[in-house]
Amino acid sequence: MSEVSVLFLGKRNDPHCQAALEFVSANFEKVVIATGDWGEPFPENARAWAGDYIISFLSRWIIPDTVLKQARKASINFHPGSPEYPGFASTCFAIYDGASAFGVTCHRMEPAVDAGQIVAVRRFSVYDSDTVVSLHQRTYTYLLALFYDTVAELLDHQSLGEVQEQWRRKPTTRKDLLELQRITPDMNLGEIQKRVRATYFPGQPLPYIEVEGLRFELKS
Repeated sequence: MSEVSVLFLGKRNDPHCQAALEFVSANFEKVVIATGDWGEPFPENARAWAGDYIISFLSRWIIPDTVLKQARKASINFHPGSPEYPGFASTCFAIYDGASAFGVTCHRMEPAVDAGQIVAVRRFSVYDSDTVVSLHQRTYTYLLALFYDTVAELLDHQSLGEVQEQWRRKPTTRKDLLELQRITPDMNLGEIQKRVRATYFPGQPLPYIEVEGLRFELKS
């Protein structure tokens, strides 16, 4: 077991995140854990941490620069999207664009979201049959595989690789997703179908129609 100290930041009650956490806990002797959900304050145990590596896997927080500086060796994030799709709700924008390929990315963290040097990328095909749900599920599976490969490099070699990849656009935000979900009466049928396909995810905020200031959510 490595004596390297790690801060692990992740998503609460997610099976992929739990698998990643178990791998880290089994292979590093000193691990501080913080999991949470959107809107929760940054954890105090994470804010007070200092050590070797920060590992962010599906974390719901933007990590303060003061915390990033407390990692002596590196801070890495596992992003559920390829370099073409930094930011929030990447799968939605890939479906909307009609992308033929998608992927997952590991990158070094900077104060800005999805802006650091890219360490590794795994790409895979997107099919005409894909929905946001199916692409989301497959993305999380690939992200966990990328996590195992990358953390194994840390364990075996105490180093991270680099690839000749660059982020391709400005990171999308929650506001961008809300705009993508918006349907107005002047849109043609093709545009409406694209937006519904790209943003319909049961259990999450749904596509909506705006008519003279009134908002109606699509239920099915």
